[in-house]
Amino acid sequence: MTNSNDPIDPKKDEQLPDTGVPSHDAAEDSGSRALAEALRSSFVIVKIVMILLVVVFFSSGFFTVSSKERAIILRFGRPLGVGDQQLLGPGAHWSFPYPVDEVVKIPFSEFQTVRSSTGWYATTPEMEASGTEPYPGPSLNPAADGYTLTSDTNIIHLRATLRYRINKPLDYALNFVNASNLVQNALNNALFYASSQYTADDALRLNILGLKEKITGRVQTMVDRQGLGVTVEQVEMKSIPPRYLKPAFEAVLSAEQESRQTNEVARSYASRSYSTSRGEANSIVNAGETTRARLVQAVTAEARYFTNQLPHFERNPGLFMARLRNEAVQRILTNSAIEKFFVPEGQKGRERELRMLLNREPQKPSRR
Repeated sequence: MTNSNDPIDPKKDEQLPDTGVPSHDAAEDSGSRALAEALRSSFVIVKIVMILLVVVFFSSGFFTVSSKERAIILRFGRPLGVGDQQLLGPGAHWSFPYPVDEVVKIPFSEFQTVRSSTGWYATTPEMEASGTEPYPGPSLNPAADGYTLTSDTNIIHLRATLRYRINKPLDYALNFVNASNLVQNALNNALFYASSQYTADDALRLNILGLKEKITGRVQTMVDRQGLGVTVEQVEMKSIPPRYLKPAFEAVLSAEQESRQTNEVARSYASRSYSTSRGEANSIVNAGETTRARLVQAVTAEARYFTNQLPHFERNPGLFMARLRNEAVQRILTNSAIEKFFVPEGQKGRERELRMLLNREPQKPSRR
């Protein structure tokens, strides 16, 4: 037996036989090592993931601006830069990702379109897309149908589509929460304003171009006054009478068309008659002028002839008168078919003598 008071020899413990079962301390050491290795691997994975997240976070701040756009970076709601430096042009740019920075892109060179929301009868986008219209009632319903008033206190339906371009992107994007809504409000205001300046006939038929120009000018005045930073490019407008009055307007248009055709026929006849009368008058005037010129020339020629003959008459009046008489008789007897003989007067103290040579009668044929 061994005494319990004997000192324990460590060598004896080391020499204990191996029973195949691990001791408690050895198990704890292996578990600690495994846990440490697992934690070490987890930390490595977490670091890699964090690094990747940081890379993704910062790389998400890259953005591009097209040639038709301009961009503004808002850092905690405030634009970066001063003045025109706040505006980023086309190309690649970088900013801190949201929520630190926010990139606002502004369509700079593209046309923006807004459509009026008042002045037109009640309809739906589906009906407009399919080309159908709601059934017109016996009268206008002010609670559902939009309309405008004309200067002659009539009612019409008016709708417009506005195309505009942004010329001051900073004012358009920074001074207003939604500047396009203000442009639409300006268009609605312009419809009522322009309609009140024209009569129903002018707005519907006679002066549609003037109404369109009035709307365009009114919109541009309002957006300039509000400093929206846009330029109005084009306004497309459509105006129609109340639909329940369509048959009456069609009858008026038909009567006006018939009146216009009748007036055109009358004007054509008047023009043709005027041209004919004018031609006849010109012909008569020209004939008179021709006759007058001919008479003037004849009288002038005769006057010149008598003036030229005056010296001959003064030298020998008798011979001159005899020559004129002979010339006159020659002119008178030129085309006469009957033979005529002119016997001049004899000299003084001598009688006139006329001698005629008569042919004998032709011989009659003899009978055999």
